[in-house]
Amino acid sequence: MVRACLAQFEGVRVNQQLWPMIRSGRDLDNVLKGIRENPGAVLFTLVNETTRAALQQECMTLNVPCISVIDPVIEGLGKYFHQKKSGRPGGQHMLNADYFDRIEAMNFVMSHDDGQSAWNLRDADIVLIGVSRTSKTPTSIYLANHWGIKSANVPFVPDLPLPPELLELNGPFCVGLTAAPDRLVQIRRNRLLSLHQNDETDYIDPAIVKREIADARKLFLKQKWPVIDVTRRSIEETASAIYKLYSQHNGNADVQDSSP
Repeated sequence: MVRACLAQFEGVRVNQQLWPMIRSGRDLDNVLKGIRENPGAVLFTLVNETTRAALQQECMTLNVPCISVIDPVIEGLGKYFHQKKSGRPGGQHMLNADYFDRIEAMNFVMSHDDGQSAWNLRDADIVLIGVSRTSKTPTSIYLANHWGIKSANVPFVPDLPLPPELLELNGPFCVGLTAAPDRLVQIRRNRLLSLHQNDETDYIDPAIVKREIADARKLFLKQKWPVIDVTRRSIEETASAIYKLYSQHNGNADVQDSSP
């Protein structure tokens, strides 16, 4: 928000200082000391009245602006919900069941990345299958971190059989990931260059990559798995599309295909 506001003032350059998680008088003392040493406009999100008052008083003494950036939002929401604010600091950081679900999902992703632990794929919520460099791992991480989805991913490798457990699944929701051959070749070539590896390989041969993608699509069609082309999608967009399909599969057709 600060950056968006500063962008309205051409030629203005500022030094930003951040003091997060201010919950006690000792925490605030450090903030006030920093403001005294480097006075400047203060934007805050404090909700505790005592802490706010102390900060505002100090800024008044130093003759610097002191602006609450969340008061208009809280006031608007309070009117909408017909409730008064709690004044409890750090409420958004409280650990709840959703937090622990996301941690559990993240651990699941890490232990089921790139075809690992195929013996218990049935415990996954979603299984992603795709050729190399179709963003299976980061998409799985996003699904876990944002929605608490236990996602496993399995690579489709030419001439290598898929885990038999995958083809026998009837519980987890399976999704095939694919991409345009030319884009995939480019991504793979950049990957090899970053690793200082030989780029004369079937891994980036356009004809072979095109056949690889075609074979993967045949498998997805045979298994009746939905397919998502990630060529022009960000990780967030791919994950959102997968989550929408997953929700519809589970009977929630009202989920919107959107990402934060």
